[in-house]
Amino acid sequence: MAAANGNGGNRAAGPRCIALVGPFQSGKTTLLEAILARTGAIQRQGTIEAGTTVGDASKEARHHKMSVDLSVATTTFMGDSYTFVDCPGSVEFIHDMRAALPAVDAAVVVCEADARKMPQLQLIMRELERHNIPRFLFLNKIDKVETKVMEALPILQPASRIPLVLRQLPIWKNDIVSGFVDLALERAFVYKEHAASEVVPLEGEELDREKTARFSMLEKLADHDDELMEQLLEDIPPPRDKVFDDLAKELREGLVVPVLMGVATRTNGVLRLLKALRHEAPGIDTTAKRLGVNGGEPVAYVLKTLNTAHAGKVSVARVLSGQIGDGVTLLSPEREAGRVSGTFKMLGANSEKRGPATAGDTVALGKLDHAVTGDTLSAGKQAPKALIEVRPYPPVLAIAVSAKERKDDVKLGQAMHKLLDEDPSITVVHNAETHEVVMWGQGEMHLRVATERLAERFGVAITTRRPTVGYRETIKKAVQQRGRHKKQSGGHGQFGDVVLDIKPMPRSSGFKFEDKITGGVVPRNYIPSVEEGVIDALKHGPLGFPVVDVCVALVDGSYHTVDSSDMAFRTAGRIGIVEGLPQCAPVLLEPIHLVEIVCPTEATAKMNAILSGRRGQILGFDTREGWDGWDMVRAKMPESEIGDLIIEVRSATAGVGSFVFKFDHMAELTGKTADQIIAARRAAE
Repeated sequence: MAAANGNGGNRAAGPRCIALVGPFQSGKTTLLEAILARTGAIQRQGTIEAGTTVGDASKEARHHKMSVDLSVATTTFMGDSYTFVDCPGSVEFIHDMRAALPAVDAAVVVCEADARKMPQLQLIMRELERHNIPRFLFLNKIDKVETKVMEALPILQPASRIPLVLRQLPIWKNDIVSGFVDLALERAFVYKEHAASEVVPLEGEELDREKTARFSMLEKLADHDDELMEQLLEDIPPPRDKVFDDLAKELREGLVVPVLMGVATRTNGVLRLLKALRHEAPGIDTTAKRLGVNGGEPVAYVLKTLNTAHAGKVSVARVLSGQIGDGVTLLSPEREAGRVSGTFKMLGANSEKRGPATAGDTVALGKLDHAVTGDTLSAGKQAPKALIEVRPYPPVLAIAVSAKERKDDVKLGQAMHKLLDEDPSITVVHNAETHEVVMWGQGEMHLRVATERLAERFGVAITTRRPTVGYRETIKKAVQQRGRHKKQSGGHGQFGDVVLDIKPMPRSSGFKFEDKITGGVVPRNYIPSVEEGVIDALKHGPLGFPVVDVCVALVDGSYHTVDSSDMAFRTAGRIGIVEGLPQCAPVLLEPIHLVEIVCPTEATAKMNAILSGRRGQILGFDTREGWDGWDMVRAKMPESEIGDLIIEVRSATAGVGSFVFKFDHMAELTGKTADQIIAARRAAE
């Protein structure tokens, strides 16, 4: 499905969905605001500082003055419908972007000519490359660049595996950007406040700069077009329609990344960006084909799940084929998602009821109680196959969460469920040993926002603390210990008598119980009770932690024909361990994890220093495979030191470093550190 393009070639028809992505604080939300103002969706452009933007409308986003989840807004430009998905730039909230990208037609990568933000830009470009999303690069804040645009391109290029093609040049007047030269149109424009740019003569120095930059643009396009290459070699000016055809074709095929520019705060460059999207970006047909949707029955993809105060659960979805409206029952690959109760057009936090959504529309679907972010939904008779799976990155920071008041425990559980519904990059683990509810997230701000939502939006007063480290203890010396339980209080008494050999075992051996009774001194039916008593006692050793790597053998004992019982022998077994372990030279064990940190190469030395300062044993480092300018550092590190490691890593890497870890082994811990841990444990009991 296509429509004639006034610039030559065909433009895609149907509603579009465009992602606004880019590094943290590059101006994505401001660009969305400028687009909505330019297209008449809003009367006046709001600002982040005043808290008046359509995007970032949540209380948390307003408070922190940063995007913490998706903002979705639909508008109309030159008769076509466009839904813009403003994605958070912080790596801590990047899963929202990653989950939304598969269903968009194209992306606008908002960035600055700032070398310090190139690692962030690289992370985002890799995600776009992975999903084969056509993308424009919008060089924002062009009025504040300290280098010439032609010099900025080499700074930006390392972030992209695909060539960047400069489409515009800024026009400077008295050190102020007053307009731009469009290299494809071969025209110069000056910016007008709250109005379309005005064409001005292209002459003098600007004409010379335009010719040089235009030839460079055509050379890059000619790398994929033999006819254009011949025209350049023979000094034949290519027809303008031919240039636009190549720009659109090579963008859609992922061969080039066009670079446009502007100043979002003043809406400069926004109209030209919208026209480029209109004429060159692919549409729903291409996106559906990329995802393997062949038409026929209605199919949609869930970009985001929201729990609202008034409408309940809402699923933001892109319709990929067919028509979906009120009353339609949708299936996901796992279950029945629910029956649609309301189809809404979105403008940030505001929504407006509309008719059925057709292919290309991005809408909010009400009351799909069993749909989750990333689901493929279908109105067919059979459950659909998942079009794509986007798994969250492994979490890197944890806090233990509990309700301030016991009566709110159930409420906290319900709120947690809704929180996980909205944000799959949060993981909740119930630690049966410590009785802690541990919430894992992607960083300090990520968890801070999550706890703010629990308190503010879901009304649960909570307390947070660092999760308990999984310390253990073991023994270094063998002893033999008698455990005797005798109690007489009228009638039948209680009597159990055991002799236990308690011995250390090699690390990671766990626990072993041996029955070495001969001659029936302890009846066979009581021996399992002795083992149960031993296990009970090992849950809390003399240092205050579970005891591991111990072998306990039942070697002797005695019983009473009337007073002995399972309970008596269980108690005797527990007494034997409780009295014996302090004589076995108990020692503290701490969990050691294998850690792999990824970071820009210039931060590798800092990572080594951070690891060394946290009792880490550096195993080595190597270049990160497939990532130019990145390294991977491997180390072994105590679990207690991993707790807030991500805060230091992010601080040293401009917010882009991360790591994964997995348990490796338990290691002895002695000295002052061990003494402090044991003392803290005893004080808490």
